[in-house]
Amino acid sequence: MILKIALLFAGTILAFWISAICGGGASLILIPILNLLLPTSLVPFSLTIGTFTSSASRIAVFKQHINWKIFLWFVPFSIPAVLLGAYLIKYVNPNYLQLIVAFFLIANVPQLFASKNKTEETGKEYPKSALALIGFSAGFISGITGAVGLLFNRFYLKFGLKKEEIVATRAANEIFLHLIKLIIYISLGLYSNMALWLGIAIAVAAIVSSYTVKYILPHLSENLFKKIGYGAMVISGITLFTSTSGKIVQQDQIEINSSSTANKNVYTMSWRNTRVVMEYKAQGGIEIEKSVQPDELSGHLKEQYHTLMEHYDEVHVEKVYVLGKKTSHEFYCYKDNVLTKYKA
Repeated sequence: MILKIALLFAGTILAFWISAICGGGASLILIPILNLLLPTSLVPFSLTIGTFTSSASRIAVFKQHINWKIFLWFVPFSIPAVLLGAYLIKYVNPNYLQLIVAFFLIANVPQLFASKNKTEETGKEYPKSALALIGFSAGFISGITGAVGLLFNRFYLKFGLKKEEIVATRAANEIFLHLIKLIIYISLGLYSNMALWLGIAIAVAAIVSSYTVKYILPHLSENLFKKIGYGAMVISGITLFTSTSGKIVQQDQIEINSSSTANKNVYTMSWRNTRVVMEYKAQGGIEIEKSVQPDELSGHLKEQYHTLMEHYDEVHVEKVYVLGKKTSHEFYCYKDNVLTKYKA
């Protein structure tokens, strides 16, 4: 464990340096690392210990640069959202939300190749309703994943804030969210001793980073700052997509297979208890089969299922869709490992 904490400590200092230069994103950089060390449901707790400490130290260093207009519209709407997000963490698989976040981050690729003049078209006056919506969205996503950082970095850049203002305003906006999340995670039992030690390592590294990065920011131009920010978003998105998609495939037992004969091509996809088969026949066209659970059946189909169950060891049902034809059902019945197929 000591070696893991030491490696995480060194990686966190680097991540928070990058985060400060980009205006955020250390948490999204650290999520793939923590996913290797902790169960997904405990990752937000460790992240939040570190990000709370990071926000507090950045406020101490850059407090004179806080944009209070954004703060006063962001925080009141983000607090109820973070409560909702943290509560749902027991019922929603965070991996799927992390995957959505990854797509949003990767979508910033065009900004990397935008001209200097275009990237400097900032200072847009957002309506108050937009500030409230952004605050609510940030709170909700932060409550479930423990991170939000780079996802809303584009909003700060488009608002026309300077690099020091982005660092300070984000810290002020998010420190209350982190404190509330910590309380909720503890009350829900979403923590462990390992998660606590990893969180403390992140917290100490965040303080070291915050007090050293102030010597780096003055040497970066605004345009370079933005380019690094968008680049970090894309890299974090790709990393998050790779790590999260692998976990989803493993947890939900997702499989995609294909086979072909002289007369037809068959493509099969399995996800949890659902199986979808697409068959293409040269003369019969495309046929799609989807697995159906017994409790989804009704009427004579339900009666037929129960009748077949009396005579076979297993019965699987698939709903068949063929373009231009009426939807039908197929019953795959197994007895002593021998398959018998019925259509209805």
